[in-house]
Amino acid sequence: MERNWLKDANSAYDVVVIGSGLAGMTAANLLSKLGHSVLLAEHHYNMGGLATWFKRKGGHVLDISLHGFPSGMIKTFRKYWTKEMANSVIRLKSIRFDNPQFQLTTTFDKVDFTNILLDHFGIVKEVIDEFFEIARNMNFYDELKMTTRELFEKFFPGRKDVWRFLMEPITYANGSTLDDPALSYGIVFSNFMDKGVFTYQGGTDDLVKKMKKELLKNGVDIRTHCLVEKIHIEGKKVKGVKINGRDIQCQSVLSNSNILNTIHNLVGDENFNLEFIKKVKKVRLNDSSCQVYIGI
Repeated sequence: MERNWLKDANSAYDVVVIGSGLAGMTAANLLSKLGHSVLLAEHHYNMGGLATWFKRKGGHVLDISLHGFPSGMIKTFRKYWTKEMANSVIRLKSIRFDNPQFQLTTTFDKVDFTNILLDHFGIVKEVIDEFFEIARNMNFYDELKMTTRELFEKFFPGRKDVWRFLMEPITYANGSTLDDPALSYGIVFSNFMDKGVFTYQGGTDDLVKKMKKELLKNGVDIRTHCLVEKIHIEGKKVKGVKINGRDIQCQSVLSNSNILNTIHNLVGDENFNLEFIKKVKKVRLNDSSCQVYIGI
């Protein structure tokens, strides 16, 4: 007999959060702490979204989530989660580049990157300083239309080795390509250059288990193996969702699902104006950040 994953779930909640990726879990935790009744629905058997892991025979854990992030994550953990999680964030002392073009080790901050660009790649100091200044001053309100490729060509024309040095870790961090906006590159790059790269000590499995414990403590109703099939709309307002064939009422939905799936399938184009849908059709989903370690 098939298990009922919605057994004892309420008939109505203030908010339904779709997807237990890190953003979904963080939103659910905050909303619950603010006094709302929250249902967190996850289609997968595990929580964490792309921050995930799996076990091989013998219990060996393969952690396949993203491991490097800027120092701001410490403040984020403290603000939205717990001091214990914040205290588990540590700085990585060095990052190793090993590829056919170059081999080097860096502390992954502005001072060390400047020295490497100067001494290893032979870039003029004034050019390096101007590049860092331009990147540091970028923000999402700018009207800059330049791509990352154009940014690199402007400062380091023809130097594909330098491009790789500057781009590879950011591609690893967020899936960016040379043809994406320079703004997104500059902002992420500058965040890392500020204080280096940090990681969560203990592994993704430990982090997600602690997050789940905190969510339950704060009253979030967590349901895995639960696929949200439809968001019900009446008169331009959310009325509920359909999960595993069952209708559940709610006043709001926060979707941590694929944006195109949320708009086109869960809500439906008919519930948005034509101009909005025209803009949505131009959206290209970026690559997911996911890495695999081979355990030997």
